[in-house]
Amino acid sequence: MKNVQTTTTEAQRQLVAVRPWGVGRLAPYPTTTLRLHATVSVDPRTQLGVFRDSLGEVVEMGKHGTLSGTETSTVTNSDSKNDQGHDQDSQQD
Repeated sequence: MKNVQTTTTEAQRQLVAVRPWGVGRLAPYPTTTLRLHATVSVDPRTQLGVFRDSLGEVVEMGKHGTLSGTETSTVTNSDSKNDQGHDQDSQQD
């Protein structure tokens, strides 16, 4: 019967150090940019973000547009999930 400790030592000798696969994907962080705002809060009435500078003044961040859409689901076979379909439409301003 083999000694358990000897078997473990032999297995450890067979291990080979391998470079992790993700190391080749690493890159330096991009350069940072100075932002005009210091804080962001949500306006409870409009539910929009309000950007303020270090003095508490509102900073205009430009127009980004809004998107609204609807989706309807249809099922043609009530005992099977394979016969489902849906329609989508969207509107952006």
